[in-house]
Amino acid sequence: MESTFEHSPEYRAARCQVRRLRGFYAHLAVYLAVNAGLLIVNLFSAPGRLWVVWPLAGWGVGVVIHGAGVFLGGRLFGAAWEERKIREIMEKR
Repeated sequence: MESTFEHSPEYRAARCQVRRLRGFYAHLAVYLAVNAGLLIVNLFSAPGRLWVVWPLAGWGVGVVIHGAGVFLGGRLFGAAWEERKIREIMEKR
């Protein structure tokens, strides 16, 4: 027998947020692991020239944007914003 709690809108929203958090933390873990490896390769191959800062910075921007979407997404592009945009688009048609 399934619980009605699992079918509530609050539960579905919480489950969605947990999945978004898990995705962000996985992205962050891969970022840290890969860039740690790149740093080691850089230090052994060309210690006088730190090229590792370029992938670190470029990918870092992506991680920050991903984090902002997860942690600030409800405030920046949440349900209220979606409703406003839907009304705006429907009024243009």
